[in-house]
Amino acid sequence: MSAQGDQQQWSRHRQEVIEAKEQALRAAHEAEHERATAMIRAGVERFLAAGIGPVPLRARPYTGSGTVRTGLEGWYLKHDRSLAVDAEGRYYVMRVDGGLLSRLRGASPEPRPAPLIVGRGARDGDTFQLEELLQMRLEDPVRP
Repeated sequence: MSAQGDQQQWSRHRQEVIEAKEQALRAAHEAEHERATAMIRAGVERFLAAGIGPVPLRARPYTGSGTVRTGLEGWYLKHDRSLAVDAEGRYYVMRVDGGLLSRLRGASPEPRPAPLIVGRGARDGDTFQLEELLQMRLEDPVRP
């Protein structure tokens, strides 16, 4: 086999390894999201059983101050109102574009894949197990 053939074989093998690792990582993220969503749904049931109803959720702009209306109802996970969940078990980061149109019309944050460890890799260093955070909000809900 020529040097060029060896190089092509090595490149193909390397690409296969990279694709396999990416696929495994995607599967792990999906499994984490499914487990976290199940925890959120159980947490929502506990909130409702404890008489803690959903509240209208507001988002904070990326820059500037104030809040922006959303069409969402749910529960904030942190007192700074940066994270929330809705009754369907969807997880939201409550940050949006704070432009004039958003402030006038409101914003529609998109749900994100729910993590088992909230705040992992964040700059503020606040890291919580999702289950622990849901229990904290059951004991000390964030009021509007």
